[in-house]
Amino acid sequence: MGRLVIELRQAPWLGAGRALSWARVLAVMSVLSAMVLVMLTHGGNMPDPWHRPLAPDFDSFWTAAKLALAGTPAAAWNPVAQAAAERANFEPLRGYGADYYAFFYPPPFLLICLPLALLPYGLAAVVWLATTGVACYAVGRALLPRRWPSILVFLAFPALSINAWNGQNGALSAALLGTAALQMERRPKIAGACLGALCFKPQLALLVVPALIAARRFQVLAYAVLAMATLCLVSLCVFGEAAWQGFLSAAPLARAAMEFGWVGFAKMVSTFAAARLLGMSSADAWAAQAIVAAAVLIVTLLVARRRPGERAEGAILATGACLMTPFVLDYDLMLLVIPLAWVVAQAEQTVYLPWEKLILASAFLLPMVTRSLATWAGASVAPLVLMALLAVVVRRAWPVPAASRCIA
Repeated sequence: MGRLVIELRQAPWLGAGRALSWARVLAVMSVLSAMVLVMLTHGGNMPDPWHRPLAPDFDSFWTAAKLALAGTPAAAWNPVAQAAAERANFEPLRGYGADYYAFFYPPPFLLICLPLALLPYGLAAVVWLATTGVACYAVGRALLPRRWPSILVFLAFPALSINAWNGQNGALSAALLGTAALQMERRPKIAGACLGALCFKPQLALLVVPALIAARRFQVLAYAVLAMATLCLVSLCVFGEAAWQGFLSAAPLARAAMEFGWVGFAKMVSTFAAARLLGMSSADAWAAQAIVAAAVLIVTLLVARRRPGERAEGAILATGACLMTPFVLDYDLMLLVIPLAWVVAQAEQTVYLPWEKLILASAFLLPMVTRSLATWAGASVAPLVLMALLAVVVRRAWPVPAASRCIA
């Protein structure tokens, strides 16, 4: 047992050579699977083997944008109208299923999606995934050590494939938060604008305001509020009051979709979902989620007030975001690009601390295994892995007194 603990604690078997070999395998699998899906769907013009559109969740973004261009933006939040529009675009007679892809995002996100409706579906999906993916990669490359093969590591990250297969916006979330983490000190306007743009997915921005206040980054906070207010005002002017009313009226349906598992608890990586998978009642699951969220908030505030640096603060915000909200899915784990890259960069400058390699590897592979494990075993490991990663980030981010460094 002692030998096993040592092996896991130091992970000497997880050297650079072995890690790169597995990264090559995962990267090739990722690229090949994407190419196969595009070919099977004839570039998005035919259903995939499961009778869905290419990158199926993107269907809701594209359809909502088409409705907005047609002059009925509020219809995107009407389940009947949105479902009818989706089926009109992807007719069952052509082999598509009758699945409904809900649109629960606030109107500012519809602004982002609007230009995509001018393109054919397949091209729009590719443009969306390529644009957000490249932006996310740029963040990862800036955070990783220079000598690392960043493009290989990025393509090997399982969350990238899951985000692409679903046609989701996880890469956009990571790109915005990561850019903010890189620019907080030198370019607070850019950092604030990126954090304000996270209003398109507000559940991932729950830590932003308290963390910025604790870190006394008031200039970044001011620009974030300005950016958010601007996006909301522009969306109001472009889409009208009815769009915001439609969004607000859809909120109870969005909550019901989460609480009753209509999107699938196995796809979710939150404490709430893990508790529901274990058979806990909704009230008990909410209580568990509240306890974890409160602990994450306290830890974030304690670290932020010490101002460990923009990249460290960004790593904590990204990891904490995945633990704070009850509604977070496996494709949202794209956010882990930030803490994983930052911790690796810190470790390469010094040494890997005990348990660090094992936890980093577990977090890296988490998006690939969490849904399958939750489906087959009826239990989710995601919150535990995310908590362990947060502990690693906090240990690295917590400033060490100069005297302690000298003694060490």
